[in-house]
Amino acid sequence: MEPESLGAEQGASLPGPAEELGTLLGQDAALQKLSGEELDRELESKSDLIDDKEFDIPQVDTPPTLESILNETDDEEESFVLEDPSLLNIDNIDTHSYDTSSLASSDSGDRTHLKRKKKLPDSFSLHGSVVRLSLLKGISAQIVSAADKVDAGLPTAIAASSLIAVGTSHGLALIFGKDPNQALRLCLGSTAVGAQYGAISALSINNDCSRLLCGFAKGQITMWDLASGKLLRSITDAHPPGTAILHIKFTDDPTLAICNDSGGSVFELSFKRVMGVRTCESRCLFSGSKGEVCCIEPLHAKTELRDHPITQYSLLAMASLTKILVIGLKPSLKVWMTFPYGRMDPSSVPLLAWYFVAVQNSVNPMLAFCRGDVVHFLLVKRDDSGAIHVTKQKQLHLHYDLINFTWINSRTVVLLDSVEKLHVIDRQMQEELETIEISEVQLVYNSSHFKSLATGGNVSQALALVGEKACYQSISSCGGQIFYLGTKSVHLMMIRSWRERVDHLLKQDCLTEALALAWSFHEGKAKAVVGLSGDGNKRKAVIADRMVEILFHYADRTLKKCPDQGKIQVMEQHFQDMVPVIVDYCLLLQRTDLLFSQMYDKLSENSVAKGVFLECLEPYILSDKLMGMTAQVMKDLLLHYQDKNLMEDMEACIVHMDITSLDIQQVVLLCWENHLYDAMIYVYNSGMNDFISPMEKLFKVIAPPLNAGKSLTDEKVVMGNKLLVYISCCLAGRAYPLGDIPEDLVPLVKNQVFEFLIRLHSAEASADEEVYPYVRTLLHFDTREFLNVLALTFEDFKNDKQAVEYQQRIVDILLKVLLELLQAGGIVQFEENRLIPMAEKAEFYQICEFMYEQEHLYDKIIDCYLRDPVRKEEVFNYIHNILSIPGYSAEEKQSVWQKAMKHIEELLLLSPNKAADLIATHFNDQIEGIIKNLQDQFLLFQFLRSLLDPREGINQDMLQISPCVTEQFIELLCHYSPDQVLETLQVLEFYRLEETIQITQKHLLHEASSYLLEKKGDVHGAFLVMLEQLRSKLLMLTYEIEESTELHLLKDIEDTLVKTIALCQRNSHSLNQQQREALWFPLLEAMMSPQKLSSSTVLCQYSEPLKSLTMQVLNNMAAFIALPSILQRILQDPVYGRGKLGEIQGLVLGMLDTFNYEQTLLETTTNLLNHDLHWSLCNLRASITRGLNPKQDYCCICLQQYKRRQEMADEIIVFSCGHLYHSLCLLSKECGIETKGQMRWTCYKCNSSNKGGKLSENFSELKKGNGASLAQSSSESLLDSQQIQAFDQLCRLYRGTSRLALLTELSRTRGGEKHGLLNVSQGDPALNSVFQNENFQLHLAPPPLTEE
Repeated sequence: MEPESLGAEQGASLPGPAEELGTLLGQDAALQKLSGEELDRELESKSDLIDDKEFDIPQVDTPPTLESILNETDDEEESFVLEDPSLLNIDNIDTHSYDTSSLASSDSGDRTHLKRKKKLPDSFSLHGSVVRLSLLKGISAQIVSAADKVDAGLPTAIAASSLIAVGTSHGLALIFGKDPNQALRLCLGSTAVGAQYGAISALSINNDCSRLLCGFAKGQITMWDLASGKLLRSITDAHPPGTAILHIKFTDDPTLAICNDSGGSVFELSFKRVMGVRTCESRCLFSGSKGEVCCIEPLHAKTELRDHPITQYSLLAMASLTKILVIGLKPSLKVWMTFPYGRMDPSSVPLLAWYFVAVQNSVNPMLAFCRGDVVHFLLVKRDDSGAIHVTKQKQLHLHYDLINFTWINSRTVVLLDSVEKLHVIDRQMQEELETIEISEVQLVYNSSHFKSLATGGNVSQALALVGEKACYQSISSCGGQIFYLGTKSVHLMMIRSWRERVDHLLKQDCLTEALALAWSFHEGKAKAVVGLSGDGNKRKAVIADRMVEILFHYADRTLKKCPDQGKIQVMEQHFQDMVPVIVDYCLLLQRTDLLFSQMYDKLSENSVAKGVFLECLEPYILSDKLMGMTAQVMKDLLLHYQDKNLMEDMEACIVHMDITSLDIQQVVLLCWENHLYDAMIYVYNSGMNDFISPMEKLFKVIAPPLNAGKSLTDEKVVMGNKLLVYISCCLAGRAYPLGDIPEDLVPLVKNQVFEFLIRLHSAEASADEEVYPYVRTLLHFDTREFLNVLALTFEDFKNDKQAVEYQQRIVDILLKVLLELLQAGGIVQFEENRLIPMAEKAEFYQICEFMYEQEHLYDKIIDCYLRDPVRKEEVFNYIHNILSIPGYSAEEKQSVWQKAMKHIEELLLLSPNKAADLIATHFNDQIEGIIKNLQDQFLLFQFLRSLLDPREGINQDMLQISPCVTEQFIELLCHYSPDQVLETLQVLEFYRLEETIQITQKHLLHEASSYLLEKKGDVHGAFLVMLEQLRSKLLMLTYEIEESTELHLLKDIEDTLVKTIALCQRNSHSLNQQQREALWFPLLEAMMSPQKLSSSTVLCQYSEPLKSLTMQVLNNMAAFIALPSILQRILQDPVYGRGKLGEIQGLVLGMLDTFNYEQTLLETTTNLLNHDLHWSLCNLRASITRGLNPKQDYCCICLQQYKRRQEMADEIIVFSCGHLYHSLCLLSKECGIETKGQMRWTCYKCNSSNKGGKLSENFSELKKGNGASLAQSSSESLLDSQQIQAFDQLCRLYRGTSRLALLTELSRTRGGEKHGLLNVSQGDPALNSVFQNENFQLHLAPPPLTEE
């Protein structure tokens, strides 16, 4: 950095003129801070005169449009290819700018304004006043005053930063602050110096606003300290003498500046301070001899971009009269790019301007340059290697010659053309936002300096020609503000904030345009937007609030400006122009709450406005932009349409509205009365999800006249057609009259409509109503269209199982109706020779059947059944009925019989069981022929199984079949179902054993072979077959197998062993001892032989299962073979004879344990039986010998005292229940039975009171005279009924189930054998079993096995 200036440095400021200026003019500026929003408002209020001039431009009728001018293409125009197409935000954009005049300049440029009535204005081409041009009155007044008071001269140059510097023609630099007073801070230089150096031709302020460079018309350069006002340097040798300074520019490095003189040369000025002495070194960057440079622009970076990698190169753009150059000053001088202008006007001014823009998520500098009417944009990037790449961007083609180009922000640029008209342009969209005439500024031009008049005019003619329009030093930009220097004033131009732009239109009473502009801000489509920050939702909320305020104002103005007098059409036209705008923006803002509350209430004050409001809702309703309305508005809308008799319009609206908030019944009634059938259907569907009621209502109207044979009126024909379309829509999943049914309701609606159509009767059916009234009605109404509807529906739902079922149901109904027609005599209306082929083609077999039956072609009906997939299996009953029921001729039966024989194989394929039953009944003598003709072996197997297996239900006695047929079936069974051979052999009857044994042996079915051998009587042969099977499976254990296979093999061995043991057990009873041993000992040997192979490691893991199976054999054979024989046989085995008794120790001990257990069980059972029998007999005897106490002293039958009747034959009978009778009375009631000379009595009263239940039987005591004798019981082992009753009482006294009862129960369940007192239980064993008692517990257990 440059060190601070010394106080004694030459060129001190001149306090005299500055103080005088401050005294005279300091009070004239009362403006607020330039950059503040308050200043914006103040400037606008203080520059009303300028604003009026700016915006009160008279309109012209038919102005020329820019499009018409730009459509004239220039063949010589330079072809330009975009290298960075990502900058192009829209497709197919014209490279020429759009002529979109600002509202302030002209409102006629937008041709849509001429047509717009109800239509929403195209707000995106209407930008309002984008910028505000204001006069800086304080500075302007002081400049004029300075010229008068201190002879400062006219202004010549301006530079703006945080201070504003204005150079004058007499060499003074006036420094103004941006404080609220715009006060004059410094007046640098003097008129004396000015007389020596000439006018100030260029100014530059450095980044921190601490230094000012002044370039003079005679070539000198001065540097000033802006803090103290001291002169720091006067440079006179930086460039060739005799040339004016055209440009002087600080770079971002405060010690480095660039100057450009009227000779076209460019020099680098390097400021240094050595030993307290300030110096300036000059280096020529470009010599005017190579081409005169007339514009330079170093790249300046804002504070936040100072670390950008491209700033280290200190880039400088230079524009000569033929080309532009971009060079880097650091780290060493290097030319990065040159670019020729091409075709141009030699009087055009070269322009350069840098700005940092964001492209593809990165911020890089963009250079705009132009000369003439084409602006070129170059994007400058630095790659990773440090090289700089320049990429051409989209050009901006204009229709005017530029003299200034200034960036306001990265999207917006301000152009000044040669006729002093400002153009505000959106760079990316290439759209002109506003045009402002600034001729009143009286812009200062730099022509004299370019012509170097102060040094004698020694410049080239080309440079002098360019200088005619040069105004480089008259326009300076800083922070989005552009300052324009006039001959007597300074003007400031700024972009208006979005709110200012809207308010500006409101001030001009352009409410519609203000709303359109605000909506463009809301949607983010507006250009040059300032004042909106934050996220998108917050920005939209702020704008929406402002738009709501405008809408309220708009509504008030609409009502206020309504014509009070005149025709009603005039009022309607007024509201038709105004009201739709309110509706438009309320819907765009999604503020239906506002629209239907405050806005509607406000407009309802005027009946015409209310009507227009309601009618203008229609297009929004029809386009589904307005679905929900308040109930009041919806009700008013319907009433309005009804009053104006606009029924079709009302129906169109209803089918688009959400009518759930209305009185649905009232709306339905309204629709029905006015014949709005579409609306009625829609209300039912959407309001109540009811898709059936509309059909019912329409059917009620069109069905009666159709059924009566009357012709329908036109109104009813319309209803019928709508009904057909409605049914078609419902079945196709579409809503009627438009839209789609919700997906979740589609299956439900389809099913409901199908079920409705196929209803047997209508809801309010009369007694004589035919079945399926709805299908019949539609067939009567329009048969072809109804069938078309069904056909289209079924085509759409081929893959829907439910729909296919309904389809079949409806086809069945249609067939039924057709059959009824035929049966009612309608056959005369058809040609039979055509009807049958048509019915066959359509697969309407019931129709064919009816026709064949009429002609007695019963054999052809069999074909109908076989072809009909629904009724195929009914063919068996049909054939059976024809062949069985009398009434058919022998020829007819014979034809059916032959037809059935012809299709016998097809019948068997259809159902082997039913076919076999039919064959057994009607084709018994043809069975063997049928068997021979069947080629399909599996079909033959199914047929024979159905025919011969008794379990299939066919009576075998009626079959006349040779055994060879049964054996053929067995062989097929062995082939197709070997697992069922054994159980089938057990139920079959007619087969030969020898032949069958050969078949089973051929197919290696060992169990079946064993069964047949056993049935033949060859028990030993059967046993050998099973034994060989067992040995082969045991042998497989010696091989290594998988775990899963191992478990299966052990289970298989156990099953085979159990079946073999069962074989031996069944036949051991009929064999002698030697024959028994021939069965059991080989079986035992087979099981023990694997255990002898103790060396086999494979078998070790199976030792336990094998021992268990061997014990099973021993336990079962012990019942038939003596134990000594078994032990002797084991001990005589040569393997065990060598002292290896350890292997059989477990077997022997197991046998002994079993014997001990059985012996203990037998002894225990005997003791328990004897104990229980003794206890029971003791109690029985005690009960019998105990005296009886009668309840009364009279006979319960004759009711007389037992003492009063003294007849020798009469005895007194007393029962244990306490009832007393005379023996003669009991005999009279048949309550005594004589058995073997003994009388057995039953109590009359107890017996009669037990209604159908168990008899009350008691022991009776007979008393004769003074002595009493016990009635003798039966001598049989069975107890009589009285004894059983007493015994049951004793059992109840005994706690728990007696051991005798347990043994009795076991004896009964096993063999059913009766052993005296053991048979005491009666009734169902399952119900009376002691084991069913929940308190039953088994207390016995076998003794534990001894483990070694």
